[in-house]
Amino acid sequence: QVQVEESGGGLVQAGGSLRLSCTASGMIFARYNVAWHRQAPGKQRELVAVLTLGGNTNYPDSVKGRFTISRDNAKNTMYLQMNSLKPDDTAVYYCRMFDVRAQGYWGQGTQVTVSS
Repeated sequence: QVQVEESGGGLVQAGGSLRLSCTASGMIFARYNVAWHRQAPGKQRELVAVLTLGGNTNYPDSVKGRFTISRDNAKNTMYLQMNSLKPDDTAVYYCRMFDVRAQGYWGQGTQVTVSS
């Protein structure tokens, strides 16, 4: 049975940093692309970072230069390092693992709140 567990969210002041983690079990983590998404109240879920199996990364302009996605296959874990956080970054953050057919798994979400 596949399990995906997120951690690392919380409350931080503007300008601060957080690191989110997402650990999977019951699947071959190394075979999946990984990504982080977020959803703020009243808004659609949006992609904030993706890391492909080929090592390519992509970020929207809103987080580029502040967020970094990474993974550790030995630990079946992916990360999102978030620096210089802004109140607009407040959202529930979701990890996602997906194959070439865009099928895969989502985490349960972790709340990130940035105070001004």
